[in-house]
Amino acid sequence: MVVPAETYTHQRTVSKEDLDDLHHVNNVRYVQWIQDIAKEHWEVRATDRLKKDFIWVVIRHEIDYKKQAFLGDEILIETFVGETTFVTSERFVNIKKAKTGEILVAAKSMWCLLDADSKRPTKITEDLRTVFHKK
Repeated sequence: MVVPAETYTHQRTVSKEDLDDLHHVNNVRYVQWIQDIAKEHWEVRATDRLKKDFIWVVIRHEIDYKKQAFLGDEILIETFVGETTFVTSERFVNIKKAKTGEILVAAKSMWCLLDADSKRPTKITEDLRTVFHKK
């Protein structure tokens, strides 16, 4: 039986610090938010032992910038984990306008699991596979 992935969300308000010279959210900020929500999802769901023994590093981002966000906009950042292989896991992130659900940014990232001590890729066990799935 396939257990559906958990969708983890975070809401935020666009601040002046998020803007670029064109007065909309800077693309670099979106990349930061994509990485931040992945880390936050791991921190919330993983046990202390897992967090001590393993770390995740991003090895690829694919990002589609669809619409702009501006100062004061309420946005919703959603993430869930997709296919997991031996040492990698794909993660999807959608950044939306909170009121309308309009997708501003759609991203797919590939993450690699590392042993925290050796910093070498390590096998994603069944315990790790279930961290991001509904119980």
